[in-house]
Amino acid sequence: MKKVILSGMLALSCWMGQGAMAQGKHSFELSKTDFLLDGKPFQIISGEMHPARIPHEYWRHRIQMAKAMGCNTIAAYVFWNYHETEKGKFDFSTTNHNITEFIKIAQQEGMWVMLRPGPYVCAEWEFGGLPSYLLQTPDIKVRCSDPRYLENVQRYVDALSAEIKPLLVTNGGPIVMVQVENEYGSYGNDKQYLYALKDMWVKNGINVPFYTADGPTPFMLEAGGVPGAAIGLDSGGSEADFEQAKKQNPNVPSFSSESYPGWLTHWGEQWQRPGIDGIAKEVKFLMDTKRSFNLYVIHGGTNFGYMAGANSGGKGGYEPDVTSYDYDAPINEQGDTTAKYMALRNLIGSYLPKGKKLPAIPKAIPTTTFAAVTLQPMTTVWDQLPTPVHTPQPVPFETLGQDYGFMLYKTTLIGHKSGKLTIRDLHDYATVFLNGKFVGKLDRRLGEKTIDLPKSDVKDPILEILVEGMGRINFAEAMIDRKGITDRVVLNGMTLMQWDQYKLPMNEQFIQQLQPKHGGNDGREGKFFKASFELPKANDTYIDMSAFKKGIVWVNGHNLGRYWEIGPQKHLYCPASWLKKGSNEIVVFDLLQQEPASVQGVRTL
Repeated sequence: MKKVILSGMLALSCWMGQGAMAQGKHSFELSKTDFLLDGKPFQIISGEMHPARIPHEYWRHRIQMAKAMGCNTIAAYVFWNYHETEKGKFDFSTTNHNITEFIKIAQQEGMWVMLRPGPYVCAEWEFGGLPSYLLQTPDIKVRCSDPRYLENVQRYVDALSAEIKPLLVTNGGPIVMVQVENEYGSYGNDKQYLYALKDMWVKNGINVPFYTADGPTPFMLEAGGVPGAAIGLDSGGSEADFEQAKKQNPNVPSFSSESYPGWLTHWGEQWQRPGIDGIAKEVKFLMDTKRSFNLYVIHGGTNFGYMAGANSGGKGGYEPDVTSYDYDAPINEQGDTTAKYMALRNLIGSYLPKGKKLPAIPKAIPTTTFAAVTLQPMTTVWDQLPTPVHTPQPVPFETLGQDYGFMLYKTTLIGHKSGKLTIRDLHDYATVFLNGKFVGKLDRRLGEKTIDLPKSDVKDPILEILVEGMGRINFAEAMIDRKGITDRVVLNGMTLMQWDQYKLPMNEQFIQQLQPKHGGNDGREGKFFKASFELPKANDTYIDMSAFKKGIVWVNGHNLGRYWEIGPQKHLYCPASWLKKGSNEIVVFDLLQQEPASVQGVRTL
């Protein structure tokens, strides 16, 4: 049994009648079967949300929404690559990066916190939360005892520990448990790595109970387990699932660490809409048996910018996730209730002691629309090229220190000048040009690697390949997912040499400095479009991108994320905090669109 003494004043709202709001010292323990608060069984009813995916201004609202649905705990991932975007430089203080503020708000709202700091988190997030700078080391191995990986993990754990240590229950804060890694039994079996990771946290003064989270199978639980840590089941929806946990370690409690109200969606699919019946049945089982659980996710939010991840399935072994992380969750992307929310609120509320009621549902966040405006070409990527880096053969983004965005690869054809062009390997989407003329596109998602280059009457033809790096794979064995061209380009079996590479990260600084040039009249695909739209008041909206093909949207300099004509997502969420009363600027980079097209503001996904 582990015992933690809580000092200071803690606000605790226990909807299940497991204790009244109290001041002074508390204890939180792991018994063989239960979580114990002040020595009494405590049922964790948790709703998961991720501060990086929610506008900072709405953190309190979303936490209040979870509380009003019947939760007493918030589970939150910390995305390492969101806080250390450049090696050795951490941001735990600005807007959405201020993880301690999020935790403090949860405490102010009377909620406990289960922290999920990774370093790997999966989460349909770019590279599962790992920073892309790791991939600058050519042969690095992640999520194991590779000392080069562990050296970076240690720096992250040290930095994050300094932030969260004052917020542990032992120091008067709301954090009751910390997760060790995530679903490790689905990936590997390096137990020494797991033990070393837990030891890093302990040596940094993280003295609350730990837990793991794995699928409820013997091999996953054995490979992913850590002695003394509570066992999380992803998910735990039956007695058979909990029996597996008991077989693995009968001396610690188990719980459903991820019960799924919804599911993720990839580009080119239909929206995943699992419905209410399955999750209602699972929650009823968990409530009836007084098992603790965490709803993954109660609110998803948005993969703003370039942070949507990918899976490794499908025709091409690559399935990129859409920008929205709505997830068909009980609280939708914009923060509103759904039928699923009301059903689960009613279900959880039915277990309250007589005379007890759930808090009122917070008021909905206002939305707005705006009339269609036509975006005109303002410049092209060809007019905005930086000084190139010369390489004998193509190298991926990471070799040149680029994290996200696009890269142009350019070479002069010598010898073979037409025929079968093969990219080995393309990560992830390319538009191909010969002598400035568009030849076609290649899509890793579809397994496309080869395109026919037409004959040219130019003596020394110029080949240009503009590559978009989409989300890095965030799950299973294919996680080493460098972007760009990862090996070579071959024409009729001949390896093409001597390349110029142009780095195009298209970050917010790049967009802010973007100037009109040539009116976007270059005939090649790869145009920037621009317009402004008027708002009588700054409220949430969705930008309808149905008239465009494939690209990125910035509103007032903020990257809303990717859109793609293949769907299912055509509307991109734009929070009120990124808008203003009066004129608002929208810039679009589209890989394929040639003509002016319109966008409009709508209210829903």
